[in-house]
Amino acid sequence: MIASAPTPRELLTIAVEVARDAAATAHRMRAEGVSVAATKSTATDVVTAADRAVERQVLAALRDRRPGDAVLGEEYGVAGAGPDAGDGVRWIVDPIDGTVNYLYGLPYCAVSLAAEVAGEVVAGVVRNVFTGEEWTATAGGGAWRDGRRLRCSAEADLGQALVATGFGYAAGRRAHQARVVAELIPHVRDIRRMGAAALDLCLAAEGRVDAYFEKGLAAWDLAAGGLVAREAGLLVTGLSGRPAGPDLALAAPPALHGPLHARLADLDAAGGP
Repeated sequence: MIASAPTPRELLTIAVEVARDAAATAHRMRAEGVSVAATKSTATDVVTAADRAVERQVLAALRDRRPGDAVLGEEYGVAGAGPDAGDGVRWIVDPIDGTVNYLYGLPYCAVSLAAEVAGEVVAGVVRNVFTGEEWTATAGGGAWRDGRRLRCSAEADLGQALVATGFGYAAGRRAHQARVVAELIPHVRDIRRMGAAALDLCLAAEGRVDAYFEKGLAAWDLAAGGLVAREAGLLVTGLSGRPAGPDLALAAPPALHGPLHARLADLDAAGGP
């Protein structure tokens, strides 16, 4: 028999505690000096010792608090019980989103931790490692930062929209993404590329950028930040009726979503390698 799941608020409380401790560890390790531990898709797609240490810390903390839950992490993959065990909770963690920024000491990287129940993300937190800024959301409970409920941009004119995006590490994908941006930029206010998807989604939730899109996001890039964005009123989708995911994630206010979606579809933003 499957036990009743904890509430989103209960899961968020755990997520915030774990993410704050994890961000503190990442900050301390950066101050002590950081080294590249490995590379992933290309020689420029790095993993630091801190990525691995922080994810191990998160796994241990979740195992202590909720030993029956499954965990999906960027560095170590699937751990713990399957999603149908216990009450069906799975945690999704990116220990340091924006690793290259972290490596260079650029203050735009974050710990991202989300809780998923029965395949739906119901709680999430994104915490900037350097600044301590923290964004939280629960399904149906809104998105928040520093006690303030977040609302996305009210911008309705694509030509006035500040749009964030990101690039992959494989040369072929970057070339395709660069072509998309080159064709898009005459039709928007400007483009921003800051290097951490979870934080980009949170900035869109606040209206500090008007919209965001990127190809190649994994579940750990999208889970917590995507919930924050949705709960702030953004539409978070893929292209042509597909859900947000590796092909493309687009987060935009309702008034901007249609025209930006149309432009990205025309540019084959979900295509390429």
